[in-house]
Amino acid sequence: MKTLILAGGSGTRLFPLSREHYPKQFIPLVDDESLFQKTVKRALLFSSPQEIAIVTNTDHRFLVRDQLAAIGCDCRVLVEPVGKNTLPAIYYGAREITRDGPDTVAVLPSDHLITEPGPFLDAFRRAERLSKDYLVVFGVRPTSPHTGYGYIRPGESLGEGSLVEAFVEKPDLETAGRYVADGYLWNSGMFCFDSGLFLSECETCSPEVARAFEQPLEEAYGAAPALSIDYGIMEKTRRAAVVPLECDWNDVGNFDALYTALPKNGSGNAVRGEHIGIDSSDNLIIADRLVATVGVHDLAIVETKDAILVAARDKAQRVGEIAKALHEKGDSRALFHTQVHRPWGSYTNLEEGRSYKIKRVTVPPNRRLSLQMHHHRSEHWVVVTGCAEVTIGGVTSLLRNGESTFVPAGTVHRLANPGLLPLELIEVQIGEYTGEDDIVRFEDDFDRA
Repeated sequence: MKTLILAGGSGTRLFPLSREHYPKQFIPLVDDESLFQKTVKRALLFSSPQEIAIVTNTDHRFLVRDQLAAIGCDCRVLVEPVGKNTLPAIYYGAREITRDGPDTVAVLPSDHLITEPGPFLDAFRRAERLSKDYLVVFGVRPTSPHTGYGYIRPGESLGEGSLVEAFVEKPDLETAGRYVADGYLWNSGMFCFDSGLFLSECETCSPEVARAFEQPLEEAYGAAPALSIDYGIMEKTRRAAVVPLECDWNDVGNFDALYTALPKNGSGNAVRGEHIGIDSSDNLIIADRLVATVGVHDLAIVETKDAILVAARDKAQRVGEIAKALHEKGDSRALFHTQVHRPWGSYTNLEEGRSYKIKRVTVPPNRRLSLQMHHHRSEHWVVVTGCAEVTIGGVTSLLRNGESTFVPAGTVHRLANPGLLPLELIEVQIGEYTGEDDIVRFEDDFDRA
């Protein structure tokens, strides 16, 4: 069985933990592994690394690369030129990984939390037996009425599952209660199908998508409409089936869902970090520093280095409105954390003023930044740990712990780590403008020049 893992995302629903350039699937939310890494490991239950492909975007492809390397899984990475929702992503991925001939394909979002691998594997084996004749979606048995999920009404039994009688949109609470009582299932967004059947049904149900991919990739994504697989195919096809997923499943779609997924202490508080609570219960608390609470209940309190969120847990689905407001006023905090990941490593903004900025720069072994130049700022570099190979104005030298150098504005320069250990340095930028767009690249290992 081949596997497609969808690893896009806007990073708005768990702000400030997630940002547009670092969405929730790449964050270690419940332990030291990210949801993406956990998804890859689940895929390894039925696919080899060579049978797994990750569909992602330009912004996230290097995060995908680094997180795959951290778990020792060498999967294929497919990069979309632009996001067009799930149907073009799945069509592109399914076509690419089955070029040698039709095969069974599992489709997994990268941001789900599933803690019971046995029932998960059993459900996919049952779906595999239906996949020659049906496009199979997995339906999660509801644990309560929930207004944040779409629902599936099962129909005639197929032995391993059921025909899909109807897909229904996210309901209000009263309607959700009726759905649960009537045996409806939550739509998990996971699928299993024969690639030949899927491509054929796409030609029938959404021919504009199939026609778009008759062109080269860039042109295909320019022509393809933005469609979900549910709207583009599953709600139209007569070949839809559903297999119940009988396991603990959480899409971690908001902070209330994250609270459900985390262990609780005796007061019902889910804590990642340090917390002292006086008469405080049923709170989600995530912070890098001590959080002290008195007389508060059912809150989400989330602290990062540049933002603090305090929200009623039952209103947690509105957090995306905060990210939207930041977007609308052009605030970069909607896009980035103080630590910003780059293809070559990362940097952390430590302090910033009107004419200066101070960063901590980290470069893993055997990586280097682009050969570049800045018009409006000079840079001072001080090596903290590791060994830096520095090229300034065509002259290359090595700097070790405690050594420093100066890069004048307008000078072509490059920073590299030739050593076996991570390189860390402090960079002090001074100039009339210190924005990230003041950069001219001449050479780059990551095709950004």
